[in-house]
Order: sequence, then C-alpha cells, then structure tokens
Amino acid sequence: MPSSAAAFRIFGFPVYVRSGFLVFMALVIFIQGWQFGLPFAGFLAAFTLLHELGHAFAARATGAEAEISLDFMAGYASFTPTRPLARWERAGISFAGPGIQILVGTIVYLAVRGGLARPEYGDHIAFAVLIAGPVMGGLNLMPLLPFDGGNIAEVAVELFSPRHARRIMQWFTIALTVAAFVFMATHQQYLNYALFAFIPFVSVLATMQADRNRVQARADQRTLARAEAFAWATGQLRFPHGALPSPWFLAWQRLQDGEPGVARQMLLADLDDPRPVRWMPPDAAPRDTLRQLIALLPRPLPVGQMFSSFVLSAVLLKVGDYYDDAHYAAAAYAQHGAPMFAVHVARSAAALGDRDTALAWLRTAARTAPPDVLAVAVQTAAEFDSLRTDPAFSAAVAQ
Repeated sequence: MPSSAAAFRIFGFPVYVRSGFLVFMALVIFIQGWQFGLPFAGFLAAFTLLHELGHAFAARATGAEAEISLDFMAGYASFTPTRPLARWERAGISFAGPGIQILVGTIVYLAVRGGLARPEYGDHIAFAVLIAGPVMGGLNLMPLLPFDGGNIAEVAVELFSPRHARRIMQWFTIALTVAAFVFMATHQQYLNYALFAFIPFVSVLATMQADRNRVQARADQRTLARAEAFAWATGQLRFPHGALPSPWFLAWQRLQDGEPGVARQMLLADLDDPRPVRWMPPDAAPRDTLRQLIALLPRPLPVGQMFSSFVLSAVLLKVGDYYDDAHYAAAAYAQHGAPMFAVHVARSAAALGDRDTALAWLRTAARTAPPDVLAVAVQTAAEFDSLRTDPAFSAAVAQ
C-alpha cells in the first residue's frame, strides 16, 4: 500500500490520501486565493474522488478488487483483475471515471447556475464546479497517455496492432505534446498554457523508463537464476558483475570443505544482512544438500530479513519439513506481515492434513495478497491438491 496521510473506506473501497494531495489542495487555495481557491479545491477533491470511484465500481463489476489513491495533481484507482478482461471492459473502466465526473459535474452545475448559461463574473461557486467537474472530466478524455482517453485509444489501437499498441500511444503522446508546446510557445495568447503540454510528455517518458527497467530487471533475474543453477550443477561460479551466489551455495562449499561452523555462520549472517539482495534462491540445489544445511541451523529457526526468511521457509517446504515450516512461516508472518508467508503456513498445514488451519491461513493471505499473485501461488502448490475440490478452499482464496 502507498504511504498515506489518511485512509478510509467508501463503498467498500480503501482510499489512501497521500500528503502530496493535501499539499496540492493547499497550493490551489494559495495560488487562486480564498474566494475562488477554497471552493475550487473542495470541488476538485470531491470530483477527483468521484472520478476514481467510477473506475473502482467499473473494475468491481468485472470481479476485480480495487483501491483508490489520491496524490499530487492526480488520483488513481488501481485494481487487479481476477481474469483476463475483454477490450470493451478495459475501455469501460477507463471511461467510467471521466464519464461520471462529467455527468455529475454537469448536474451540479445546472443546480448551482440554474441553467447552461456561462457563469457570471464573480460567481466563484459556479466557476469552480464547471472547471472541476465537466471541464476537467472532458480534458481527461483527450487521447493522450496517461489520461483515460489515452487508455481508451490504446484499446482501439490494439485492434490493429495488439503487440505494439502501448508503444504507439506513447510515441503519439510525445509527438503531439511536443507539437502543442511549440505551438503554444510561439503564440502569445497560449503562452501561459505551454507548460501544461509537458505534463503528459513527462509522464510518458517516466512510464517508458519504468518499462525498460522492468524488462531489464526480469532479464537480470533470468541470468542470475541460470548462474545459480550452473553453480549447483558444476561447482563453477559464472555470475554477472555485481551478483553473488546464494549464501546457501557458499555455505555448501564450506560444509564440503569440512567447516560446518563457518557454513552455519554464513546462513545466519545472511538472515541479519540488511543490504539489498543480489542473489537468487537455491531452487536447483538437491534436497539432500538442503537438508544437511538446514540441520546446521539452531532451533527455533531464527527469523531475519524478509527475503532470506522467505527463502528459508521455501527450502523447508522443498525438503518436506512441514512441521518446522508451519511454525517458522507463522513466526515470519508475525514479524513481516507478508501474505506469502501465510501461504507457506497454509501449504505446510495442508501437507500435514490440517484442513482447518490451512483454510484459515489462506483466508489470512487473501486479505492482503494481490489476487493474481495469490492465484499463481496456490495453483502451483501441490500441497493443496487434496483441498482443490473443497468449496471452502475456493472461498478462502477468493476472500
């Protein structure tokens, strides 16, 4: 969850209010002055929340869980689909926000103004409603990313180029915003609005960089996983610069050298190491090897930093030490609160034949785990095979 200055629920949706949103509201009042700025900030906050509720309700209609965040100059409704969404559903979710903002904003404006006439000079309430409601809702339908209109346009482009629609819309946004900036900068009457053209430009550039980073991160993980597997298969270290073998492999080397004490200290030191993780789990290690390494650790097994603790729990599951893992993963969940630890407890309980405990921990995991992540974790866990036909099992995962 995003860090937030305040949080509440509305219609069952969690709403997170970041400090940047409050700062933005204060800036609106400061720049515009009390007479117009105060009602404008109030209506802007209300219509932003209404806009995101439109997205959230549309997402809920598809079976997705949604949450709302309000941030500096923006709000957004994030959701995780429980199934692949049709194009019309994705377009509908995007349209629902500005659509409800325009509709309700127009109704409120008609009530305040008493008709469709242009607001009179000094009618701050009418101007605030008009701009914060239908005007900003309409602007959000421009076919530019990251606006909702850009997302709708992207769905349309997918009909012709499904693989490249996102990139096409990104470059279209960049080209159009640069052209708009040049036009506004060279025409005196639009000069004051020129900088606004760079809002989608900067946003798209940031998104493109984030996409590149994600692709590179996945490639780096695959490379590191192959190097870890090669080390276990051959004993040779061929890791990319800056990456390391897992502490489990290094500990195994020391154990083979007749230094069990050093091997034990290496595993314990890793649990307490606060530095960023630069290694992959020992997925390619033989079970007998992992059992020998686990036997070196003290009891009760110590809970340390989250990633290393999660790997230790996964190793316990791999070697079939379900009793120890149930207790260890429960202790790690109590310390870190990560839902995947709850899934590990449930897996171990299911393997031990304890149906009620397994279902209880699955319900615990489902309260905070992203539905798609939880679904993959459950589907790939053989320990749940005996429960898959149990209606309570499906209900626990879908909670």
